Parts: sequence; structure tokens; C-alpha cells
Amino acid sequence: MSPLRAPSPLRRGRPVPPDAPVWLFDLDNTLHDASHAIFGMIDQRMSAAVAQALNLPADQANVLRQRYWKRYGATAIGLARHHGVNLRQFLATCHDFDVAALVRAETGLKARLRELPGTRIVLTNAPAHYARRVLKALGVLQEFDGLWAIDHMMPMGLPRPKPSLGLMRQIVARLNVPARRIILVEDTLRNLKAARQAGLGTAYLYHPGTPFSRQQRGRDLYVDVRVNRLSALLRQAHAGRIPGTRDRA
Repeated sequence: MSPLRAPSPLRRGRPVPPDAPVWLFDLDNTLHDASHAIFGMIDQRMSAAVAQALNLPADQANVLRQRYWKRYGATAIGLARHHGVNLRQFLATCHDFDVAALVRAETGLKARLRELPGTRIVLTNAPAHYARRVLKALGVLQEFDGLWAIDHMMPMGLPRPKPSLGLMRQIVARLNVPARRIILVEDTLRNLKAARQAGLGTAYLYHPGTPFSRQQRGRDLYVDVRVNRLSALLRQAHAGRIPGTRDRA
């Protein structure tokens, strides 16, 4: 596997203490409420794109879309692997809409992000152009040091997005810091499980609109903390209850 590309820089020149944690934030249903409106728009556009690309009726296209999402973590991967669909073009089509009117997030998001010590990077299976638009609409684009989108997760031209264990291990190598100092904040449990296998700290930001969230009961052993908003994550971090923050509490 070829090396993982560096995250796209969102700002430069901010000094980071050598012992500070590195926060990897998922985007949809973590930094904002994608289930409010955006997921519906993406699902609609994606089903239409699948139907057009494979010449399928709408109901069959929707079933196939969900099947590939469950299997690969991204519908586009299944389409690229099994049908030769151009992944970049497909993702661009499905995410090419105005997000500003659809974004909903926790009040005070910018201030809470600023209170988190260390480096902050967005790690998302969405395309980079969409992620940047959402972060800009949220007013937090400059609160992050970098962006790892699915565009950056294509070693040898093949996508390896979350929950790929290989991706998690390459992230640790690319950041060149001990895995225990890296914390993944995420709404999807299978992604957190891969992170834990790679030695990362994990924060499960529970969102009821995340697919399969209703099946979750209690807290899995690979989850360090379970929160339902960033304000709660901040309290846990300041209390030193998250690996990577304990030596700074």
C-alpha cells in the first residue's frame, strides 16, 4: 500500500505543544446534524446517480446504495469496485448542492472547538469540496489544522476510507505521534473499533440519526467516552477522562 497523502492544510503557523493531543473529528452527525436535512439530500442524489449509472429502477438503486454503504463504508466504493463507476465524478455529483441553508449544529461550536487543546483535523469519508463547504457554513473552517477526506484516502488509486484498519495505521504513521495521543471523535461505532485496534483513543458522539444507532445499547469496550454533544466532550477532556488528555488534566 502506498503512503497516505497528507491532510489538506486548512491553516498554517499555529504552534502545537509537543505533548498535546491530536483530535480527529468526523464531519457528518459529529460536527453537525447531517440527519436534519443534508443526509436526505445526499441519499436522494445518490440513489438517482446509482439509477442513472447502472440503468436501474429507483427502488433497486436505493437497495444497492445501502448494501454497498453497509459493506464498504461508502456506496461509491462498491460502485467503483463492481461496476467501474468513476468514484470522484460520482461523489462530486452526489455532494454538489448548496449546504448553507441545510446545516444545523450545536450552539457555540466554534468556541468549544477552540477550547480543545492540541491539533484538530477533520477525518471524513465525504469528498473534500463538500467538507470544506460544510465547515465554512458552520463558521469553523479555520478552527481545524487539516482535512483528511476520501480524496486523500486512495493509495494505488483504490479508496481505503474508514473503517479501514490500514487507514488508521497509516494515519498514525503520517502524524508521527504516539497512537495514544490521537483521539477519534465519531458517530459510527465500526469506525471507532478500527481506531481502537490501531491504538487510538475513541470518543463516541452518539447521534440518533446515524444509521444503526438504535441498535446500540450501553458502551462497547473500544469506546473511551460516550457523549451526545461537544460540550460534554470538552468536559471529559478537561477532566482527563480521554486517553491522550490525561497527562494534561
